[in-house]
Amino acid sequence: MLSADRFKRSFTRRNGFKLAFSALCARCAHAAEFTGIPDLIRRIPPRSVNAMGGSQFAEVVSNLDRQQRERAILDQLEAGNLPDFLRKLVTVELRSIAAVATIFVMPEYLAIGSDRDFLRIPMNLHTATAIAGRFGFVLPTKKIVDSLYEQSVCRFTPQPLPAGPQMTSTRYYQIHNAMIDEQFRARDFARNQLAAGHKKDVVLTNRLARVPGRIAIYGWHRAAGMPIQPLSTVHGAGYADYSHGIRLVARLALVGGKLRPVSEILEDSALAETLSDEGAIRVSSIVANA
Repeated sequence: MLSADRFKRSFTRRNGFKLAFSALCARCAHAAEFTGIPDLIRRIPPRSVNAMGGSQFAEVVSNLDRQQRERAILDQLEAGNLPDFLRKLVTVELRSIAAVATIFVMPEYLAIGSDRDFLRIPMNLHTATAIAGRFGFVLPTKKIVDSLYEQSVCRFTPQPLPAGPQMTSTRYYQIHNAMIDEQFRARDFARNQLAAGHKKDVVLTNRLARVPGRIAIYGWHRAAGMPIQPLSTVHGAGYADYSHGIRLVARLALVGGKLRPVSEILEDSALAETLSDEGAIRVSSIVANA
């Protein structure tokens, strides 16, 4: 949630004068409205009381091939089987010379299950873009991932597992999930706070438009400005392994006091640098080729 003080500082720097406090409070209320569940997450179905927990889902898909598992992931998420804490969006502020933007993001990576029993679930680009579109979200850019880490309250230490064909197995998904949970408990993090550092992000980049059929990954920060994984499109779009995470960004962002589609901002040459460090990104082309 954006505080009145934060908005006051932001608008004072950007406009060169102080807004009246009453107007400032109104702007804060406006931001709060769009951080709330009814506006930005209304397309996510409610979770059924009979939905599987993360551990049960892992057991069900453990003997499926990767394509079958992706179908099962999509089915569960489209049915609303994700933890409630992911429905409480948090704000992240990004800046450029042209503008200041406030984006609204899930505090953690997409997961299947309940608040008490969930599995952070890697998925390929096809599944990720499908569920993002279904929920009214987009994937982050490299700049957004960096900003998420810099502004995160819960910073994890990356925990790589031995490389090999097992990296794509459901068992590895479970092992890594358990390692993250152990670190979470040890550091006494809160579920509704912005968390980062424990996965590589699947991201939007112009490389995907230039070379269709790939998935782009980036992140897994050791510290601010120190990602383990540089931006890479080495894997095909159908690839996913335990180290990948899907962070969803609400499709609308607050820019200049107005809500604008993130895809529109990214495709606007004058504003794109607010959310991207590679200039304008042709989101529509990337989604079409996913």
